[in-house]
Amino acid sequence: MKSPLLSLPGAVPAEGVDEGVAAHYGDLFREQRALADGTGFVDLSHRGVVTVTGSDRLSWLHLLLTQHVSELPAGRATEALILSANGHIEHALYLVDDGETIWAHVEPGTQDALLAYLESMKFFYRVEVADRTDDYAVVHLPAGSIAAVPEGVVVRETPHGRDLFLPRADLEAYAAGNGPAAGLLAYEALRVESHRPRLGFETDHRTIPHELGWIGAAVHLQKGCYRGQETVARVHNLGKPPRRLVFLHLDGSEVHLPPAGTPLHLASEGAEGRKLGFVTTSVRHHELGPIALALVKRNVPVDAELVAGDTAAAQEVVVEP
Repeated sequence: MKSPLLSLPGAVPAEGVDEGVAAHYGDLFREQRALADGTGFVDLSHRGVVTVTGSDRLSWLHLLLTQHVSELPAGRATEALILSANGHIEHALYLVDDGETIWAHVEPGTQDALLAYLESMKFFYRVEVADRTDDYAVVHLPAGSIAAVPEGVVVRETPHGRDLFLPRADLEAYAAGNGPAAGLLAYEALRVESHRPRLGFETDHRTIPHELGWIGAAVHLQKGCYRGQETVARVHNLGKPPRRLVFLHLDGSEVHLPPAGTPLHLASEGAEGRKLGFVTTSVRHHELGPIALALVKRNVPVDAELVAGDTAAAQEVVVEP
């Protein structure tokens, strides 16, 4: 779905899964600084929007999600995962309940598979699920923003900012009165800086929540059964995850960023050595320079000097080994 804000001056379209919104509006670092200062907004209207209504919505979702939501207070934001039977991450939901409806935004293009799964699990519960992507657009306001929120708009407020579920027909009017617009690259730079994983970027077909630090934030360890819980409990109580998320400071003298999937090796061994992991997201930050998130094997020493392809990379611990 192509955003009307791509018509704003300087807009350069994003690519890949984020196609449909602007990567930037002509000045990446200015846009990052604006967000860091609590001004402007980010167009996330390419993300999927899903709602769940009905008197059983909280108790029903509690049985399916990794998060404790059976008593979720109205207005409190949370995030949750849906796992496979083997505990691998399939969906990530960023949700809030407004007292009558649960609103969630999800990765672009994943809403159809999510709704198909939710529909298959309704059974006798009094719930209705709906894809509202055509009607509502997600707009992100950074932490510290004092921008006004239109009356009646559902807000999901977190330490990282506020996500608005804005009627899609109002998107252009809202942008006109609440600039400056910041592109997705600025948003992603701040996400990487704060070590927040993203489905499809930091995850692959075998990722479990422990590897990304999603325990606590999206996985509640003191709740009842849900699909994949056995793996979560077993790894938490008896084992250790096979991989761990790390934050990388990349060599700023390199012209190009190592793309997602670039293998990581010990600096002393170079590309001929054994593969220790891979880059998941790399960005340019307005203060930190080139940075990245990556997955490495659990037993990689936390002080090991790495290379991402030909780029030197110094790691910081996100998930303890």
